[in-house]
Amino acid sequence: MNVLVKNLGNGIKNITINDPKTYNSLSFETLRSLLNTFKKLDKDNNTKVIILEGAGKGFSAGHNLKEVKGLKKRSKYLKLFNLCSKLMIQIVEGRKPVIAKVHGAAYAAGCQLATSCDLAYSTTDATFATPGVNIGLFCSTPMVAVSRKISRKRMMKMLLTGEPINAKYAKEIGLINDCFSKSNLNKEVLKVAKTIASKSNLTIKIGKQAFYKQLEMPLRKAYAYTSRMMTLNMMSIDAHEGISAFLNKRKPKWKNK
Repeated sequence: MNVLVKNLGNGIKNITINDPKTYNSLSFETLRSLLNTFKKLDKDNNTKVIILEGAGKGFSAGHNLKEVKGLKKRSKYLKLFNLCSKLMIQIVEGRKPVIAKVHGAAYAAGCQLATSCDLAYSTTDATFATPGVNIGLFCSTPMVAVSRKISRKRMMKMLLTGEPINAKYAKEIGLINDCFSKSNLNKEVLKVAKTIASKSNLTIKIGKQAFYKQLEMPLRKAYAYTSRMMTLNMMSIDAHEGISAFLNKRKPKWKNK
C-alpha cells in the first residue's frame, strides 16, 4: 500500500506516504489514496489530529516525473494537477488539524504538500525546494501553497532559481514551525499533537475554518465574519464549559458540542 494509517492514541492518526522507491512521489495512485484517506479521517469523530510523513529517505520529491512524461495529453496533465490541488484544498478546508513531519527532501509538489499542512516540523537536515524551473516546468501549483506562507521576494527566489533551502532558513522565513534533530523530531511533533488533541474538537473545527477564510477577506469583512464565528462558537456547550472550568480553576470536560 502506498499510504499507511496508524493510530497513535489520544485521537492522533499518522499518515505515511509509503512509496520510498520513488521518494514518495505524488503519482495519480498516491494522490487518490491520500485524498481518500484525508476525507475518511475528516469524517471520523475519533480523529482529532493528523500527522503526515514520508517513508524511507525523505518526505516527498513531488510528482512522479516518469508518469508525467508518459501522460502526453493535455487532458491528462490537467487531471493530474487538478487532483493534486484537490488534495491540498482538502487538507486546508478539512476539519482536522494536520501536522507535516518532514525529513530529507520536500520538493516541488512535496514542498506544496508540507506547506499545505496547518503546522510543519522537520529534521535539521531537511531541505525544501520548488525546483521546477530546472526542468522547464515552473512550480505554479506548489507556489499557491508556499506563497501563502512566506513573503513574495523569498518565494520568487525559490521559484526563479530552483535552489533548495535548509531547515534553519525555512524556519526563519515561516515555511516551517521548527526543526529538530532526527532523534527528537517524533517526540516534539507528538507533544504538539497531544496538546492540540486535548482541546475541544468543535472549537478547533470552527477556528481552523475561520482562520483560512478570513485570510482572503478585506479587513472589515474579516472582522464581520469572525464576529459571527465567535458568536457561533460562544453558543456551543464547550465554550460555556471552558469558561466555567477556567473560572473554577479546573480542567474542562469537552462534549465537542
